[in-house]
Parts: sequence; C-alpha cells; structure tokens
Amino acid sequence: MDKVPITAKGHAALELELKHRQQVERPRIIDAISEARSHGDLSENAEYHAAKESQSLNEGRIQELESLIARAEIIDVSKLSGSTVKFGAVVKLIDEDTEEAKTYQIVGDPEADVKAGRMAISSPVARAIIGKAVGDTVEVKTPGGAKSYEILEVTYR
Repeated sequence: MDKVPITAKGHAALELELKHRQQVERPRIIDAISEARSHGDLSENAEYHAAKESQSLNEGRIQELESLIARAEIIDVSKLSGSTVKFGAVVKLIDEDTEEAKTYQIVGDPEADVKAGRMAISSPVARAIIGKAVGDTVEVKTPGGAKSYEILEVTYR
C-alpha cells in the first residue's frame, strides 16, 4: 500500500467530503430510494434506477476517500523551507513563449486543481521543476507540446 503525499489542508478537505457523503448524501439517497420504491413497479421506475445509480456512485467515492485518507502521508508545508522546489512549494513560473506568469503550489494528486493554483506532484511540469531553484529554466514535454518555463520565485507557506 503506497503512501500518498498530501498537505494538511488537502487532508482536511478529504475528511470533510467523506463526512458530508456519509452523513448527508447517504441518508438523502436512501430516502430517495424509499420514495421511489413506494411508486410501485421497480422494473420501469426511472426514479428508483437513478437513485440506485446515485447510491452506487456515492458509495464508490466513499470507499475511494477512505482509502486515500488511510494511505495519506500528511506533510506540514508550514515547516518546510529552502530555495529549491519540493513538495508543498509555492512556485511562480513564467512561460517563456507567452511571457505569462503563473503561481502554483505543488500538492498531492488527490488535492490537485490547476484552476485553483494547485498542481499535482505527478504532473509533467511539477516533475520537471522538482529540485530546481529560482532562475533555473526547464523544458517540459506536455500533451500540448514542449513548453519552457523559468522559475521566478519559490516560497513555502
């Protein structure tokens, strides 16, 4: 069973989602199934089939969350420091082609959300910049083609 690196904030978010799915969604779905059953013939009851599918998806996500939480290796980013990029670092990059600057925090896969500025440690860009320092330039092979980035800033918060 491999450990999954995750920030304390990401771990708390997973636990919150698990609690919501167990204590709010599960009872709501059970009520929906009961309501649909009361409508009669289950073979042609679309509400019943939709509720059962919803239950299946919810239970699957609960199992996935329980597994992630059990395997989580919580890393307290506030205790990290240094001038090189590693897990938890907030990195400001500039795309050398478009001159566009972007800031990302390198986080575990379960909490990654590029639109929110959280990049998965397993992503091609994160793998390329790990171990690098301010001023370094990296060439990254992305699905959209080769990109070149310069590291402008590395901080730990």
